[in-house]
Amino acid sequence: MLKPDLLKAKIRTKEEVLTKTNEYIVKENLKQLGLNKKYYVKTYGCQMNEHDSENIKAILEDMSFTETDDMESADLILLNTCAIRENAHNKVFGMVGRIKNLKEKNPNLIAGICGCMAQEEVVVNEILEKYNFLDIVFGTHNIHNLPNILYTAINKKDLEVEVLSIEGEVIENIPVKRNSKYKAWVNIMYGCDKFCTYCIVPYTRGKQRSREPIYIIDEVKDLVEKGYQEVTLLGQNVNAYGKDLNINYDMSNLLEDVAKTGINRIRFVTSHPWDFNDSMIEVIKKYDNIMPYIHLPLQSGSDSILKLMGRRYTKKSYIELYNKLKSALPNSSITTDIIVGFPNETEEDFNETLDVVNTCKFDGAFTFIFSPRVGTPAAKMADNVSLEEKNQRLYKLNELVNKYSKEANDRYLNKIVPVLIEGTSEKDESMLMGYTDTMKLVNVKAPKEYIGKIINVKIKEIKTWSMDGEIAE
Repeated sequence: MLKPDLLKAKIRTKEEVLTKTNEYIVKENLKQLGLNKKYYVKTYGCQMNEHDSENIKAILEDMSFTETDDMESADLILLNTCAIRENAHNKVFGMVGRIKNLKEKNPNLIAGICGCMAQEEVVVNEILEKYNFLDIVFGTHNIHNLPNILYTAINKKDLEVEVLSIEGEVIENIPVKRNSKYKAWVNIMYGCDKFCTYCIVPYTRGKQRSREPIYIIDEVKDLVEKGYQEVTLLGQNVNAYGKDLNINYDMSNLLEDVAKTGINRIRFVTSHPWDFNDSMIEVIKKYDNIMPYIHLPLQSGSDSILKLMGRRYTKKSYIELYNKLKSALPNSSITTDIIVGFPNETEEDFNETLDVVNTCKFDGAFTFIFSPRVGTPAAKMADNVSLEEKNQRLYKLNELVNKYSKEANDRYLNKIVPVLIEGTSEKDESMLMGYTDTMKLVNVKAPKEYIGKIINVKIKEIKTWSMDGEIAE
């Protein structure tokens, strides 16, 4: 049993990050392990988790498992988890309760938890104490070893915990079963060294480690050859890419090289204001296939709260960066993340956040009430803002965010915009849905043969979170 260790997860050394290309191996005796068996993977959290699940699914299919979207018919259930907020934690353990009922009906069912929650010491202790009917627990560092972990758990007939609390390596050549035929996630780096005081990610994902450029470029070229229209470059702080490489190569260089592959659309998430430099802005401006959409987390507009959060920028410097982006990319869409109710946040601090929202008029924002995560410095701070006050602030913030989101969308009325059609609309199967270059959701009446293509759409109706349109003549 390898349990997570929070103290080890905090360690950062200057040791060189190793890139390994031969770590993923499915032994002959494991290639038929899932024959005539179905698997179900449930994913929580960010795009990185989504992409991890794409790797997990491909590995399981290398072992002859077949995917099912019906959890009750599955022979193997894996919950790929998120540790960012308490809400995700509660959802996972609610699902574990359902799994217990399924295991009582089917004693041969194999079930487990993986991902970021599995990297938390307190979570694994809770699993061992209350949920030891599960079969496997593994983390973010050893997805490539899933065949062996699974084999051990099946033969041991007992809970197998294999979670590595290490700085991490870069493992190449893990297979991937992509959720889409038209757009793809591409990891460019793993981990984080920012250590914002509220964030558990540096502990669950390890140290910042960039993939070597050649592997990223080759992956994108392969996607182009397969007909993919769009790639999203992934990292906890993508614009810090390359800082850990021993070469003079950063995010602006990578963006330019990816643009030169000819892929039609390039996006990247998530950016940290601290690392967003002028050379990145120039490259985005230079290449039409780098989309004019930037997610730039603010978290708070108060300098005192930003300092407590360990964000290392100020309200003034954030607004200066925002204005610089808008000046260089006037038609860009900029969204953000905001936390309310951080420990010691006063009404004045909250009003500073509202002031930034009124200044920047974001196209959208993901807003959250502060959620303490065990092991982070913020969890030890006195949480001196009442829940009632937090809820009031969130409501007031959301009213303002929604107002500006609608105003941003209003500017698209009767305009013709390029939309990558991804599939049928969830709310109306007679409509197709897709996203503009600025990441606006559009529903459009169009034949299904347009799925997977970028088409021009004339916007005819505006809503707060989406738009309706028709194919432009």
